[in-house]
Amino acid sequence: MPKHSRRLLRGIGLVAALALGATACGGSDDDGSSDKKVGSADISAALKKGGTVTVWAWDPTVKTVAAQFEKKYPNVTVKVVNAGTGNDQYKALTNAISAKKGVPDVAQIEYYAIGQYALTKGVTDLKAYGAGKLDGTYSPGPWNSVQSGGGIYGLPMDSGPMALFYNKKVFDKYKIAVPTTWEEYVEAGRTLHKANPKAYITSDVGDAGLTTSLLWQAGSRPYKVDGTKVGIDFSDAGAKKYTDTWQQLIDEKLVAPVTGWTDDWYKGLGDGTIATLPTGAWMPGNFTTGVKNASGDWRVAPMPQWTKGENKSAENGGSSLAMPSLAKNKELAYAFTEFTAAGAGVQTRIDGGAFPATTKDLNSRKFQDTEFPYFGGQKANKIFADSAKAVPSDWKYLPYQVYANSIFNDTVGKAYISGTKLTAGLTSWQDASVKYGNEQGFTVEK
Repeated sequence: MPKHSRRLLRGIGLVAALALGATACGGSDDDGSSDKKVGSADISAALKKGGTVTVWAWDPTVKTVAAQFEKKYPNVTVKVVNAGTGNDQYKALTNAISAKKGVPDVAQIEYYAIGQYALTKGVTDLKAYGAGKLDGTYSPGPWNSVQSGGGIYGLPMDSGPMALFYNKKVFDKYKIAVPTTWEEYVEAGRTLHKANPKAYITSDVGDAGLTTSLLWQAGSRPYKVDGTKVGIDFSDAGAKKYTDTWQQLIDEKLVAPVTGWTDDWYKGLGDGTIATLPTGAWMPGNFTTGVKNASGDWRVAPMPQWTKGENKSAENGGSSLAMPSLAKNKELAYAFTEFTAAGAGVQTRIDGGAFPATTKDLNSRKFQDTEFPYFGGQKANKIFADSAKAVPSDWKYLPYQVYANSIFNDTVGKAYISGTKLTAGLTSWQDASVKYGNEQGFTVEK
């Protein structure tokens, strides 16, 4: 479950800058940044010999997969460590890599964060281990996100194709049609708030993950990345679609000023005062456990479109399993990574509530016919799977997106509290991201 932290990840920029210098000089066997090709025979031999694999992951299903892996390969011990969620783990991982001590063999890394580790050679190019054969295994968004400069730096563990979760009970009560466009979404918000001033179409106090996902869906491509050359520009037509629409929601106070993942947020979802959530396909489990009292009230619909008649979506959240360059047991680490992300572990994680990135599972009858009692028996996976197919695969994150996201509330976030316009907030975010990138050794243009 992606809970986007807004805490500043101090120190990662310095590590990135130092690593950039090392990258320019080329990798070496001493620092683990260069790997010769490893065949299936090498991996089979390592599994037979055995050893210990240390995995840093916050996703609880990984422990179940670890037990499954150990049962299949009794000579291997998999030690799963929760080193923190998201930014907390990245800080620990970056510090371990910098100190060259305590680095795990496998690490869970979200898609928006993997680029910084790929560029600084903090994680291994898995092509050397045969990951290239998995081309076509995953939906476009996640597969594109783990690639950089021709390398494959992680295997998609799950995905977050977006959908619109809406409270059918509330919509029926106020005779509101499910919006198919964002223009209709704004009108739905107006109708709802007029009928019940305590109810809002959604909640939003400024979230980098939601914003970048909506920009992605709208056709905006603000980031250009070519190694250490970076471009940042939030002035394209797609960004204008987003700002024009979302500014109306803010100006007319149609979005609840409630922070996600708080008690007030769960309360709003439960009592209907927050009527929709445009978010990733990983959300159902959070409804089931966190909003039990609203079971049967909610449904899932395709994402509203920016242009009527289009069919475009975006990813929101999701993570990969990557292998740090300083991993000690790389053959075993890759074996576990592929088992979890492309092998028998995929179904185990699905059974545990994870949403897959593998096209085979997304398209399977069993998966799509799964009924969700919480959503009134709706077969929501069909909507999620269709969304995954509609995700454009050309989106790029910054190689320091973790830092950029951490300053979102200091820039774009002001539009929610001080009257600053979203366009001005995005410009401020752009300028701050350009300044930081140049300071860290990137060549950044806007």
